[in-house]
Amino acid sequence: MNRKKLVLLVLLASIVSLVKAQNDSIGTIIDEVVWVVGDEAILKSDIEALRIQGQQEGLRWNGDPDCAIPEQIAVQKLFLNQAITDSIEVTDSEITQGVEQYIENMISVIGSREKLEEYQKKTLSQIRAELRDSYRERQMVQGMQQKLVKDLAVSPSEVRRYFQDMPADSIPFVPTEVEVQIITQQPRVEQEEINRIKEELRDYTERITKGETSFQTLARMYSEDPGSARRGGEMDYMRKIELDQAFANVAFSLTDPKKVSKIVESEFGFHIIQLIDKRGERIKVRHILRKPVVSDEAITKAMNRLDTVATAIRDGVPPEMIKPVFKDKDGNAIEKFTFEDGVAFFSDDKDTRNNNGLMANTNEEGQRTSRFKMSELPPEVAKTIDVMKVGDVSAPFQMTSERGKTVCAIVKLKSRTEGHKATITEDFQILRNVVLEKRRADKLHEWVVNRIKSTYVRINDNYRNCKFEYEGWIR
Repeated sequence: MNRKKLVLLVLLASIVSLVKAQNDSIGTIIDEVVWVVGDEAILKSDIEALRIQGQQEGLRWNGDPDCAIPEQIAVQKLFLNQAITDSIEVTDSEITQGVEQYIENMISVIGSREKLEEYQKKTLSQIRAELRDSYRERQMVQGMQQKLVKDLAVSPSEVRRYFQDMPADSIPFVPTEVEVQIITQQPRVEQEEINRIKEELRDYTERITKGETSFQTLARMYSEDPGSARRGGEMDYMRKIELDQAFANVAFSLTDPKKVSKIVESEFGFHIIQLIDKRGERIKVRHILRKPVVSDEAITKAMNRLDTVATAIRDGVPPEMIKPVFKDKDGNAIEKFTFEDGVAFFSDDKDTRNNNGLMANTNEEGQRTSRFKMSELPPEVAKTIDVMKVGDVSAPFQMTSERGKTVCAIVKLKSRTEGHKATITEDFQILRNVVLEKRRADKLHEWVVNRIKSTYVRINDNYRNCKFEYEGWIR
């Protein structure tokens, strides 16, 4: 079975408890034990709840849903039991981040927090609490699967043999990929705007200190960190290395949970922080983030500066602002001005500045690469690149950085590989991944079949005529 599909099935199964609670929408279910796997029972209500959730998610089952759904729940239990035996761990930080992301996705689909609570007939706190254990189990199952397949590898000869006689319409299609260089300028925030933000944060601190209101209330009302604002500014336990350095230095210096920190500036904006708890090298705090607003005048100034740089790159002539200092390592004047020179002299982007402005991507295998599918680029960059030719330098445009800040940028299209049917010579890594994924799926299938053989299984007679994906359930 496809591993991505199995992950989706695990996710659906993990929220069965939420769906089962909605008796008004799914009807009252009279429970009955229909399968037993090891010492775990599968109830009729589990199957019905997962069926309804699958319909809501648009999931199609292989074969008869009446047979496929309980089988997939049973498969999840096999992986989960082995994960417990092998002590597969999931950190609290991973759980919190995953649950919050899932809740945000549900809110975006349903429309609002209030509609989600009405739909689930529970408060957001109750939904979050119920999801934590389910999400932990989901991650443990995925961790177990990864452990089982982590040592698998395929040779070049295996890849060639796999695709040698494959019909042309079955060969994978490789989407268009590009390499992009970027120069960014972050518009300067006016001191008056910084003073305004700091004054607001001082006012929050004073109101908290006087007992007029709580830190949590103000965080929900004013914090511009969407992830923590809903939780009253509360963050999960974090190590110092996981935080912005300036933020971490202040947070880890706090000792009194009743006090509010001084104002601290990070790469995200300005914060005030309150200690909740410390556990060894980890700290739990709440914070309020405020982001200064960049003026239109500052944006125009940055755009004009980049326009000058872009023109200089196209003309190959150093702009007037750097001509006196534009020299090579031997101190000689350089006449040809390149995009790489523009990066060195003008770019504010620390992530790409030391790589001649080349943007970096993390692919599905977790590897760093300079190649992007168009869908993987920031939307503003993708829109700009889409109409450019290789070697072109764009006009300046405005975008929002990964840290939520307004930046201005110009880009150069370094390379473009048009979408095409994969070939061994040009796309070996992609084809290798296809074969490797097949090997992994086969390995997991084999593991499940062997685990069934050594596990106590009892199935209701109503399921004995099912055509299951895995052999061995019926004995």
